[in-house]
Amino acid sequence: MPTPALPLPPPAHELPLPPALPGRGGTRLLLGVPYAAIPGVRPLELDLHLPPPTGEPLPAVVFLHGGGWRLGSRHGAGPMYRDASPPPFARIAQAGIAVASVDYRLSAEATFPAQLHDAKAAVRWLRARSAELGIDPDRIAAWGESAGGHVAELLGLTADDAALEGDVGPAGPTSGVRAVVAWYAPSDVAAVATDTGADPADPTTREAQLLGASAVAVPELAAQASPIAHVSPGAPPFLLLHGRDDRFIPCAQSERLAAALEAAGADVELHLLDGADHMWLGAPDAADLALDLTTGWLLEQLAGTTEEEDR
Repeated sequence: MPTPALPLPPPAHELPLPPALPGRGGTRLLLGVPYAAIPGVRPLELDLHLPPPTGEPLPAVVFLHGGGWRLGSRHGAGPMYRDASPPPFARIAQAGIAVASVDYRLSAEATFPAQLHDAKAAVRWLRARSAELGIDPDRIAAWGESAGGHVAELLGLTADDAALEGDVGPAGPTSGVRAVVAWYAPSDVAAVATDTGADPADPTTREAQLLGASAVAVPELAAQASPIAHVSPGAPPFLLLHGRDDRFIPCAQSERLAAALEAAGADVELHLLDGADHMWLGAPDAADLALDLTTGWLLEQLAGTTEEEDR
């Protein structure tokens, strides 16, 4: 007789939530929570920074880290905030917005659209577990820096694109978001090399590593990976922040996306911060201003519920 198969445990993203740890200013922390289980791959995890309880469902923002799709982790919002007190996620949680900081597959682990599939899974997981977490499923935004800003933009612009939804993590809830904040993000993947003066056919650039080939070798995939190619009148509100002196992702990337969103009739706000390089390097005031603008804008966009606005 064949050996009976061992019973399999439930997927990691269906496991009970860990106990909350105390955070700064009455916030609560759920650390290393699996939001998606992929066969043969480590479970994907997020850290959840919850505001002090209010008795009402809370708005939330999914944060996606930078690192050229090649490195980075969910543990920080960039080098200019390493010594910040309180740290950015705690600061936004203290303001009343839950922050889910997400790890996603990097380009050496999987090429595009895996990163977007993972981000969509994180949004679906938040909605699927919203009652347990005390989160309002109708008030979820996306926020990212650099490569993570690129993924956040795609989250906002591809909510109804079945070809980009993926089958990672929980199924069922929508992966759409109510608003998007992107810091110094590459919005036109095919044009990054040209904008920086690099060779568009170079297969070693960060965007080529994301795509698995240079953008000129896979133009259709490069267009699919470019937020600017997905702009439509149904886009959610966007806040785009970029340093004027960014040498790695020139601010023309955000300027072109803002122009496309405006032409489509979408709500977009663009701020170019003087003296700031990529990651706000060289301009400490820009880092503080970016976080202030982001916090205030998210509070405005996530105030109330969709149902209330429709009445």
